[in-house]
Amino acid sequence: MRRWACAAALALLLAPAAGAATAPSTTTAEAHVATTPAATTTTTDTVGKPFTPIPKSLLSGQQALDRFLAYPKVAAWLKRYPKNLQTSATFETASRTWKLQVWSGRAGEVALGKLDDGSGTVLEAWTGPQVAWGMARGRAGSFGGKVLNSWWMWVSFSIVFFLGLVDVRRLRSLHTLDLLALVSFGISLWRFNQGDVFGAASFGAPPLAYVAVRTSWIGFRGRAFDPALSWPIWLLAAVAVFLGGVRVGLNVENPHGVIDVGFAGVVGGDRILDGEAPWGHMPVENTARSCGAADANGEIRDWVQTNGRCESANPRGDTYGPTAYLVYVPFVLTLLWSGKWDSLPAAHATSIAFDVLVVLGLFLVGRRFGGRPLGVALAFGWLAFPFTGYALNSNSNDAIMPAFLVWGFWLCTSSFSRGAAVALSGWSKFATLLLAPLWLTYPDGFRIRAGLRFVAGFLLATLAAFSILLLEPSLTHAIRVFVERTFGYQFGRDSPFSPWDWGQYHARGIPDLSAVQVVLQLGVIALAGVAAVLPRRKSPLELAALSAAVLAGFELALTHWSYLYIPWFFPFVLLALLLPRSQPVPVSEVAVQETPFLVGSGVP
Repeated sequence: MRRWACAAALALLLAPAAGAATAPSTTTAEAHVATTPAATTTTTDTVGKPFTPIPKSLLSGQQALDRFLAYPKVAAWLKRYPKNLQTSATFETASRTWKLQVWSGRAGEVALGKLDDGSGTVLEAWTGPQVAWGMARGRAGSFGGKVLNSWWMWVSFSIVFFLGLVDVRRLRSLHTLDLLALVSFGISLWRFNQGDVFGAASFGAPPLAYVAVRTSWIGFRGRAFDPALSWPIWLLAAVAVFLGGVRVGLNVENPHGVIDVGFAGVVGGDRILDGEAPWGHMPVENTARSCGAADANGEIRDWVQTNGRCESANPRGDTYGPTAYLVYVPFVLTLLWSGKWDSLPAAHATSIAFDVLVVLGLFLVGRRFGGRPLGVALAFGWLAFPFTGYALNSNSNDAIMPAFLVWGFWLCTSSFSRGAAVALSGWSKFATLLLAPLWLTYPDGFRIRAGLRFVAGFLLATLAAFSILLLEPSLTHAIRVFVERTFGYQFGRDSPFSPWDWGQYHARGIPDLSAVQVVLQLGVIALAGVAAVLPRRKSPLELAALSAAVLAGFELALTHWSYLYIPWFFPFVLLALLLPRSQPVPVSEVAVQETPFLVGSGVP
């Protein structure tokens, strides 16, 4: 009854804002563990066998190290460092394997591996980013599931997306290049799945830069033509429905495909229902008592928490805004949570629900600004683009942010609704807050009355979202913990998944591009400011294009970037490519064509 009472109270608090407008295969973040170099050692285990002679290793520690250091992958990486390396070899009796580690000065641990004592075979060899980041080791299917990541499925989605939206009468056009740039993110993902972090980031940055520049150009200078799509509307709709079913089917058939982000949302929803704010109350490791077995790596995930419950640890799951937890509440309330990182049905349900909300929102946006053909084309674009399916089948929280923005765009003539949408989206993923000046000044610059309505919507939604801080005994303490666990962590994290933080490896041939990142960050801030005032009068096309530009630019300048972030800007790229350049005729006058049509105009 207590949970239902909490849910009812939350519903009352959130009603004004609403009216305004598993065990996974991997995690999206891994802690960097400081390691102290040690001398070569041999460890044994006599627990439970006090009178049994300990079997000796066949190899010495130095022999194991020599074989590991000669392994081609390891040898090639260590050439980037001075010769005065520090090493450690630890014999693990139970598995009869050697754990091998290498350090180099400021770079810290630069190589980690496992070697079989009997055969002398290197079983694992991790170098550079792979040492500290499990997600950098190339485990295909860790995000998005193995089926979607298979080459035939991924290529099929990409081809359908391209063919469905290309203008065959203008193949040699920027519109075609735009679609190819979006699909080209798949090259970066392929390198990521192979464990090539540096290659993945190198292939991921150019399409991000292209999207930011291209949508900026559309926002400031316009688009040359309205593309004519070749597929009839009924075929686009049929394919969209089919692909939607495939995506949901892949999600349901992969019950253990919830990454740590979705798991964090479920835990946060559970904490709210228990009368606690999520920040500072995530399940942690190394408490007084464990309550689960160790995994293949010897790590224990399940620990008894301060609430007396056995729960799977997710200590850094409280890095998001309140919206990212509140949306999970109704699903946790109805589908419950076992306390473990298991199938997490509430995470699956939330991901599917917000994926559907984005599709429905895009259809309504298209119907409003260009008629039913545009609505179907936008919905098709989201459903056919493989990276939106990637986020859906990872069961992350990355569709929440664009869902609120898309629905806010549908209601963009209402200043109050725009303000509420930016707030609810921004308090899920903070990147949206950069859009506040642009959405405030739409459509014809800052006007006091319209500005006050925008601010009222923003503040009301913000107060409703942050009302969960009142669940804590001390509001000031709760605010401090929120800031530390969210902004404090996000601003201070390091990551190899963009080119900007590679200097941390101090490796010869790996550039330190931190200065370039600073320039990009300043450029994004400037872009957000300029977009708010230029052009002075904006159409829906310009609002969408500049929104995409700011979000893509933000992602380009991030230290920690993920393919899961592509859906943040993708709806607005679709709108920038497909919205009509001029004001559309009323929807009732738009003729639905079954021959090639100009998107949004109904003109064959």
